[in-house]
This record gives sequence, C-alpha cells and structure tokens, in this order.
Amino acid sequence: MGRKEDNIKRATALFTKLEQIRNIGTAAHIDHGKTTLSDNLIFGAGMMSEDLAGKQLMLDFDEQESARGITINAANASMVHEHKGEDYLINLIDTPGHVDFGGDVTRAMRALDGVIIVVCAVEGIMPQTETVIRQALKEKVKPVLFINKVDRLIAELQVTPEDMMQRFGKIITEVNKLIVRMVPEEFKKEWMVDAQAGTVAFGSAYHNWATSLPFMAKKNVNFKQIYEFMEKEQRRELAQAAPLHEVLLDMIVEKLPSADAAQKYRIPHIWRGESEEDIGQAMINANANGDSAFMVTKVVLDPHAGEIAVGRLFSGTIKKGDQMYVAGMPNANRVQSVGMFVGGDRIATENVTAGNIIAVSGLRDAQSGSTISSNKDMTPFERIVHNSDPVVTTAIEAKHTKDLPKLVEVLRAVAKSDPSIQIDSNLETGEHLMSGMGELHLEITEYRIKNEHGVEITTSPPIVVYRETVAMQSPGDFEGKSPNKHNRFYITVEPLEDDVREAIVDGTIPSGNIKKSKEVARQLIDMGWSKVHGRGVLCIENGCVFVDATKGIQNLFETRELLIEAFNEVVKRGPRAHEKMMGVKIILNDAKLHEDAIHRGPAQTIPAVRNGINGALVSAGVALLEPKQNVYINVPQELMGSVTGEMSQRRAEIAGMETEGDMAVITAKAPVKEMFGFASEIRSATGGRALWSTEFAGYEPLPRELLDGITEDIRQRKGLKAEMPRPENYS
Repeated sequence: MGRKEDNIKRATALFTKLEQIRNIGTAAHIDHGKTTLSDNLIFGAGMMSEDLAGKQLMLDFDEQESARGITINAANASMVHEHKGEDYLINLIDTPGHVDFGGDVTRAMRALDGVIIVVCAVEGIMPQTETVIRQALKEKVKPVLFINKVDRLIAELQVTPEDMMQRFGKIITEVNKLIVRMVPEEFKKEWMVDAQAGTVAFGSAYHNWATSLPFMAKKNVNFKQIYEFMEKEQRRELAQAAPLHEVLLDMIVEKLPSADAAQKYRIPHIWRGESEEDIGQAMINANANGDSAFMVTKVVLDPHAGEIAVGRLFSGTIKKGDQMYVAGMPNANRVQSVGMFVGGDRIATENVTAGNIIAVSGLRDAQSGSTISSNKDMTPFERIVHNSDPVVTTAIEAKHTKDLPKLVEVLRAVAKSDPSIQIDSNLETGEHLMSGMGELHLEITEYRIKNEHGVEITTSPPIVVYRETVAMQSPGDFEGKSPNKHNRFYITVEPLEDDVREAIVDGTIPSGNIKKSKEVARQLIDMGWSKVHGRGVLCIENGCVFVDATKGIQNLFETRELLIEAFNEVVKRGPRAHEKMMGVKIILNDAKLHEDAIHRGPAQTIPAVRNGINGALVSAGVALLEPKQNVYINVPQELMGSVTGEMSQRRAEIAGMETEGDMAVITAKAPVKEMFGFASEIRSATGGRALWSTEFAGYEPLPRELLDGITEDIRQRKGLKAEMPRPENYS
C-alpha cells in the first residue's frame, strides 16, 4: 500500500474520533513561508519524501502558482500524525498570503478551529500578518505562532544570539497586542502566544528544522547548539536534531483545539439560530447522527466531476445519494460523491462525518458561503464577510460572438467559486464588468477564463470602483410619489455614524434583512440611537441602514419587502454615478398608502420609495468616496528619494520613514487609481531593489477639485446622461 492510500485509510478510521481531529490552517504575509511549512507537515505525515519537503510546494499545484511563485488558492490536505501512541487526523488548509487573494483566507477561517501564524524572523509583523490574525480571531480560530526564516538572521544579518532573542520577543509581543485587542475575554489568557507554554516555535521551513522551548527541554537541545549548527551551515544535521514536522505537528495536537471542543464555542458565534433546536444541539456537539449542516467555503472546478463544494461539516453524516438543500434554493441537490483533498488530489470515501473538512460533488446550487443541510428549514450560517471590497474593475467581452453564451456560463462559475470576484453583466450589449481585489486578482481570473475554460476574451484597462455617500443631512422630508399618485413616502437621509459603520464592517451588527431586530436595536441604542430608530431597522446593506420611523401607518407592514427592495436598488446604484452607496442612514418618517392593495403593489411602491430615497440623497449632496491603499516599501536608503518622488506623483500621503541599517521602510497611503502601473515604475526607479506590499485602507472622500471630472467620466463610461440629476427629477 502506497503512502497516500495508507494515509487515507488511517484518516477515514479517525472520522468519528472527534477529540483526535484538528482542523487547522497556515496564514501569513506573502513570502513568509506558509506553503514551505505545509510541505514539511505533509512530509511528517509520511506523504512526501524528505528531500522534497520544503521544495516541492505540494499545495501550490495550480500552474499560475508555480509560474508566479505565490499561493493563489486555499488548498487542503488531510494527514495523520501519531502522537504519544495515538493517531490524530489533521485537516490542513494552506491559505494565500497576497492581499489580492485575502478573500480565500477569510472563507477558509470559517472551516478552521486553529491556525499557525507564520512570521518571517527578518521582516517581522507585516500588514497582511495583522490582517490574517484579525481574520482568524473574528471567526474564533485559535492562533499559534511559527517564527520562520531564522537562518536568515545569521546568514544575512549576522545577529548575535542575544539580538535574536530580542527579535523573537518583539514579534511575540506584537502578535499578542493584536490578540488582546480582538479575542473574547474568556480566551485572552489561553490564546496569547507564549514561548514558555509551547505555543511559539522557531525555525526554518526551507531547511526543515524547528524548535520550541518544550522541545528543547524534552530533547536537551538548547539555542546555543542550534546557533552553532547554523553558523557551521550543518543544515541537514540540524534538521535531524530538531525536525520541523515533529515540533509543529506535536504543537498542533497539544495546543490547538479538537473539533468537538471548538464547535461548542464557535457554533453560537457563526450561527444565529436557536441553540436549543435539534440541529443547534447537533452542531454544538458535532453529532454525526443529527441533521447534516455543511458550510461551503470554496467551490473547486474539477474537469471530470464538475463543481466540488469544499468546507466544514458541523453535524450529521453525508454519503453518496443523499438529498441536500442549499439555503435559499427551492429544490434538493443529490450528492454524487464525498471525500477529502490531499493537495490537488480528491480522494473519495464512503461517507464523511461531523467535525471534518470535506469535499462534496453534486451540489449544483452551492457557492462559496452557502449553507447546506438535510434539513430544508435550517437557519443559514452567518454570512462570511471579507474586510475588503473589490476595488478594481475591467470590462470583459467575448472575442468571438459565438462564445458569448459560453462566457456568460463561465462568469457565473467564476463568481460561484470566488465571491471576491463580482460580475455585472449587460446581456443586451454583451459587455460584462468584472471587479476584483486588485490588478493581480483580475489578471489571474482573466488567465483562467482563457486557458482553463477555453474562452477567448478582450478586456479593457482597469477601472477604479468608487462609492457614493452624503456628507450632511438632507434639508427635510423628500416626498416620493407612486406613478398613480396614490402612495406617498417621506424620507430623509444623513451620514451614518463612524462607530455604527465600523460595527457593520466587522460583523458585530449583521447585514441583510433585520427580522429579529431586538439585538440590533439594543446595540444601536447603546451607540446613541433613539429607541424609534433602533427598533425600526428594516435592512442593512453595504454599510447603509434603512430605518422605518413611522407610527401607526395602516398597511405599511404589507409593503415591507417592497420597501427593502427599493432600498437595495438605490444602494446598488447611487444617483451621482450609479456606484454603490456607502455609510448612509435612510429614514422613512411617514407614508400615505392607498387603502386598496391593488393600488400599492410593486409597480407603485418600489418607484415611489426609490425616488424618495434618491431625491433625499441629491438634496443632501452626494459625494464620491475613492478606495485607498496603505503602501509599505522596503528600499536601500540611497534610493529613498526615488521612491518618495514616485509616490508624490500618485497623490500619496507619506505616513512615515524608518531606517534599519542601510535599509529604509516607507509607509504611505495612496488612491488605488493612482497605483495602476506602480510595479513596473518602482522597479525602474530603484533598479528592482525595492520590495513593497499593499493593504486595503478603506474609502475616503474624493478631493472636491476632482469630483466633477471623475463623475463625468464615470457617467460617460456607463452611458448615463451627462448632467447630474436634480431633486426635481425625482418629484
């Protein structure tokens, strides 16, 4: 029996032994060594030769990952590790480090209970490090820390053992600062990373070695000996004395929670149904005999089996032939196969049980973020919300008219597998707008459309996605009238408070239709809202809140869904440039409705409310918000002038400049629009000696002097009338 087959046999034997299952991931800033670390863990489980560990990059199996040398997709591997005479099933997800693919990290965290945060010993905590820690803690995923590339401290920086300890201490302190800010009170002490407690390891994934304080005590190996090994370049000997896989796999088993332990505190956090329901209890206890509850975190296209739904099974058992329901869809889907992933290979099993990360085919209605259950009426899991929005858009068309129908289907498949990609299609013109997290994200997606799906396409230069908002309250109620003049709605708008907007962004206040509003009302009232407004929230979407502040309006409740539909239409297409709205509180203060239901149907109510909201927005004055990026640049000190000169041409604000040795670190904030083409320009300006990274920094008001010109450009591109709408256009 081969390595892989033996691993699968041992893994399936552990499916139901919940206390011996660990669902974990690796997460880090780009190029800090996550995938190299994963290689070592896979080798330690007997699924790879020692010579290839750290070099094969088994989980970077996509050809674009190999070509570019970065992780693009979250990839799964299930493996078995023996610890103190017992087998443990470790379901691993290796996540991307590049900011453009951060959506994959966010979705992966929903399936995990623990995560190894990987930090480069030389570079330390970087922007994406902070982001992935926040993503993990937001999902109540427990972190441990691996400080990687320790060999570089000696080979490149020639630091002393004392300096090395100081660097380690600084990294640990910075990680704990982030944990303290975000972790729930009951976990603060337990979840802080601590070298003494064995939740911190140090080493070199590329050279296959690692250590921790408990390991050194157990093996009688000290830092001085390790330092000497590295000084003498005795890498193989060091890897034998302190094998990385042994240190890290033991840490995973001992310090990260089992599947059943984690679900007890994670389920109330990610699912808002009644915990006393049968399915609620089944999930909390990871009961294999209860109704199935499966959260899809990724959809993978298999050339033979079609779409494969990958994610976490929180309760029940799934096998071939089972009828499953996708939340929000009317009909059942029939399961075609079940199993697990080992890198690019999907291994079929007879069934899969609660507490595991699994792969299921046949769920045609599933997409990333879907709730799947054998119980048709199951309350869905909380929406997975990524902390960044798609900010770069390209127009995409089929090169040949005959391929237009195929392109439509391919784009649907792309949006299902990667919710970070947004598609806005005009079926009349054949033009599709595709929005992503950055230029690289769009570039990779375009490559897949052409080469994996076989559709030749043409694309436009990248376009920036803006947001619309208001800076002040509208002057009074704006009246929106229905076409038949029998229904009238009186609406005001005002800027949404910063703390409320932030609570919506981080998920503290949920988005969507607010049907069970008591908790939302309590939160908003605590933030200073009146009881009328707090209790009257109808819907929250894209950081905008729709409030019903009316009293005693007969028949208004019957129009609730129509009100929300009108609100959503405006949020998707603001009046200034048909960009999405953001950060606006929209208040329905009064309404006059026709007593006969036939005169207040969708054709009457929706236009009336839509016009009322748009009129109030235009009366208040609609501004544009532009997306910004934090930019971090490492460059030799003599080239600082070249970098700052390049940034000043891009409307960047220089936030800081620090020096360390002969290197300088420049931090800045720049508009996304101005950063197009930055990669080639900075390489040219510095002779390729600058290293840089970006982080989404949110939206900020577009400078007033640019507002009219950019508005005109957007309206022209979208085929809208040149002149901005006035309040009377909505009367």
